Amino acid sequence: MTRPEPGLAHGWCALSALHGRIEAHIERALQAEHGLSVREFSVLDVLSDQHDGEGGHFRMAQLADAVVLSQSATTRLVTRLEDRGLLARYLCPTDRRGIYTNVTEAGLVLLERARPTNDHALREALDTAGRRPELAPLVAAVRGLEQAQAAAQASPAVQTAQADGAAVPVPVG
Repeated sequence: MTRPEPGLAHGWCALSALHGRIEAHIERALQAEHGLSVREFSVLDVLSDQHDGEGGHFRMAQLADAVVLSQSATTRLVTRLEDRGLLARYLCPTDRRGIYTNVTEAGLVLLERARPTNDHALREALDTAGRRPELAPLVAAVRGLEQAQAAAQASPAVQTAQADGAAVPVPVG
């Protein structure tokens, strides 16, 4: 039996392989240097971007979506990070049913120490993957996104929007 679209299936397999390789490399580096998993780092990173403006705080379902975990897995992960003193939960001031989570000072310190490790491991993993012919086009695409983000951050309109705490779209193309 033949596949009707082998290019699509091969592309998906390559994307999955690239993601797996990158995540495993970053996981090893974060665990070795900071005792953090990739998911723990992601939760700290996402929550560190919260702000007091409209929509600036994540509910658990929104956090779960942002870190690509189920809501129950996210709740367990947040509980572990809270037990380590890296996160603190509090009731939503406008809706007592809602619970928000903030990164504690200890969490922010750990995150700032871990970010260079994460970035270095990501670059290493991309460099290694870029030498594989089946992954090189995907690595180039990821690097293109990085360049687009850098260009967006360099524009005066984007800098003003970031200073105001507004979400900034990343131009693609």
